[in-house]
Amino acid sequence: MPPFFHLNSTVGSARILKSGANLVNHDFTGEQILKILRRLYKPSPFKAGCLVSLAAVLLYYFAVTGGGSKEFKNIINTLDWRISDSMFRIRGEQKEKLTGNVVIVVVDEQSLEKPEADGLGQWPWPRTYMASILRNISSDGAKVIGLDFVYSEEDRTSPEKFIPFLKKSLSSELLSSVVEKIEGREDIDNDRIFADALEETPTILGYFFEKEEDNLKSGDEHARISTEYSILIGNYKQEYRRFLRILEKGYRPELNLELFRDSCLSSGFFNPTPDIDGIVRRVPLLMRFAPEAQKSASMVDGVDLYEKYRDGVVYPSLSLEMLREGLDVPPEKMEIAFTPHGIYGLFLDNRFVLTDPVCRVMVNYRGGPNTFPYISATKVLRGEFEKGFFKDKYVLIGPTAAGLFDVRSTPFSQIFPGVEVHANLIDNVIKGDYFKYDVQKEAIFVMGLTLVGGILLSLVLAKGGPMFGGLTGILFISGIMVGNYYFFFLRNQYVGTVFPLLTYIVVFITVTMFNYLTEGRQRKFIHGAFGRYVSPDVVNELMRSPEKLSLGGEKRVLTVFFSDIRGFTSISEKMDAAEMSNFLNEYLTAMSDIVMETGGMVDKFIGDAVVAIWGAPLDDDEHAVHAAESALLMMDKLRELQIEWNARGLPEINIGIGINTGAVSVGNMGSRNRFDYTVIGDNVNLASRLEGINKAYGTNIIISESTREAIGSGFTSQPIDLVRVKGKQKPVMIHELLCKGEPSPELRRRVEAFCKARTLFLDRKFDEAGKIMEELDKECPRVLYKEYLDRVRFYRNNPPRDDWDGVFTFTTK
Repeated sequence: MPPFFHLNSTVGSARILKSGANLVNHDFTGEQILKILRRLYKPSPFKAGCLVSLAAVLLYYFAVTGGGSKEFKNIINTLDWRISDSMFRIRGEQKEKLTGNVVIVVVDEQSLEKPEADGLGQWPWPRTYMASILRNISSDGAKVIGLDFVYSEEDRTSPEKFIPFLKKSLSSELLSSVVEKIEGREDIDNDRIFADALEETPTILGYFFEKEEDNLKSGDEHARISTEYSILIGNYKQEYRRFLRILEKGYRPELNLELFRDSCLSSGFFNPTPDIDGIVRRVPLLMRFAPEAQKSASMVDGVDLYEKYRDGVVYPSLSLEMLREGLDVPPEKMEIAFTPHGIYGLFLDNRFVLTDPVCRVMVNYRGGPNTFPYISATKVLRGEFEKGFFKDKYVLIGPTAAGLFDVRSTPFSQIFPGVEVHANLIDNVIKGDYFKYDVQKEAIFVMGLTLVGGILLSLVLAKGGPMFGGLTGILFISGIMVGNYYFFFLRNQYVGTVFPLLTYIVVFITVTMFNYLTEGRQRKFIHGAFGRYVSPDVVNELMRSPEKLSLGGEKRVLTVFFSDIRGFTSISEKMDAAEMSNFLNEYLTAMSDIVMETGGMVDKFIGDAVVAIWGAPLDDDEHAVHAAESALLMMDKLRELQIEWNARGLPEINIGIGINTGAVSVGNMGSRNRFDYTVIGDNVNLASRLEGINKAYGTNIIISESTREAIGSGFTSQPIDLVRVKGKQKPVMIHELLCKGEPSPELRRRVEAFCKARTLFLDRKFDEAGKIMEELDKECPRVLYKEYLDRVRFYRNNPPRDDWDGVFTFTTK
């Protein structure tokens, strides 16, 4: 909103509205309070359904999103996961969606056969075998290689290990000298050969964390895990550290030998994280490891490890490190993304990966086992593959043989190679079609769907009967199933739907039983008795609250509207009765149609005047906005009608409109035999006064300060005056409503100039104010400008008193 629309915050107006509480005068009698309480606590089918829906939302918020009940949360999540698993199986394999960038070298059953059976023998193999495999893959142009193994012990088959034994056992001096010559040679040290292969190839080593704390000391494990590619929690701002501390926590790591860690490109953990039912659906990209408050006495390179790592260190997974290296993302370009509520995802340079709050990605499995290209480690060792097979590929090396126990459960299969889980994730991120699991948005969606759907279902069941309500319930459930299909199949997005479905079932049962026990006889009576002579909106309100059929009413904050034709008496003298009746009916019909189109209620017609209200009998949170829209539409419609009336020789008319927002008494007013649904109160009288003082300023639409505040920034208005209307002691700031939205440049300039002149006027700078008003009046003559010019001339000759506050008092209506 441009600044000049707020220039009405003058000294005078500031004295009027000390707080928003002045708008509402809560002066309830004891009887009215009892009526409100009875209406509030009177049970009904709709209220029962709404209560169930609200209770369900609160249950979800505190028990599921707030972590209040782990058991309940696990039940809901497990049911949702089962639906998700079923959707995977319904969809089936999607080999056609593979990027073709991921290949798996498998240590399979054939590879573990005896050499004479074309295998390489039992596991673990001599590390020279794996060195040759790495070199063969790398020389074929692989982009990055990931090892789904841990080499935490030295190779016991290394020839170097037999030297001490040979030196003790051999008695021949000749043989002893031969042993001494080969002792210390690197080409007989399998671990050294393997380390050289790691150094020559783009290989990421895998390791794993223990998921439960044991009795072994963590000690200086941080010194043993390379921190070159890790993230220190202490490097992040204080407000983000608490989010990092909720990452999955790893305990004592099972690491590769230091020789291998120093030789490889990088390292990453390959811990699986199955859900409560044992199925791996989400894979962590990061895990946290910290020495759990046990202060290490050791110093490494002069650094106190405990002090350095006391906040914890975040480590990347094998899949993440392979992606980072394959996408050529430097470590400093990998950042954790946060929202005010927690971790939101990871940035790999310009590529964003959405995660859940503990930095897990939901895997979009392409199918069951063997969906990705497999090649036996035996064939790779012997070079039995086509040239270019590994070129620019992400190559994972891992076991699939049952005896090596790297088997997971997935939505597609209970027996699924762990290495292929990594392959699915890498392929997902490369293609960007991993399952998006936004926990925050899901919670908002589920609670919104539960509340809105439950309320709508309650409304339909309460008003439409069990048959229509049952059909609507089926429609709701079908809609959720279609929505689930849409999110799962078309958007690769996981959304839980079990909780809303369960809520709808409970709502259906509750409202149906309530309807059955409490017939709608009262509603039928009201509709038959009053439907013929009050508006449908009033009938509906009365059916919801029959107690309103009394002489009393209720206090509400709403917007009151008065309009009147200027000089109608002189106009009517020029017409006969029939012409006047037709003319007035045409005008009032057009104006009342606009009132109802904008959600208002025509309270009454007083001759040529229209009285309308917004915000009753039906609640309307934007009653002031709709009243303002109605006023502007009336002026537009009047201009259209004027063209038609001129063509028919009818006189031109002008109208004044007054609008005020505030607390009024609304309800059925009158005698026991005859009454009207209407409004009374000081704020109603003020709206009438505002309509009348349009004549003094030559304006068409005047609104009060409370209305201007209520309509917000969507309209253009300008402050006119601080006035004391007849019958009221407190002054009121009044504004001229000009248009909806932004004004034209010319109108903006005039409004700014007028506001400036009025501010100068209130500051007693009458000469400067008068000069601007004269320029405005010369450019666009208006009664408003002339009124202020008259006041300027008066105060030049009769300076106001020291306590003058700029208030103008009207002595007539």
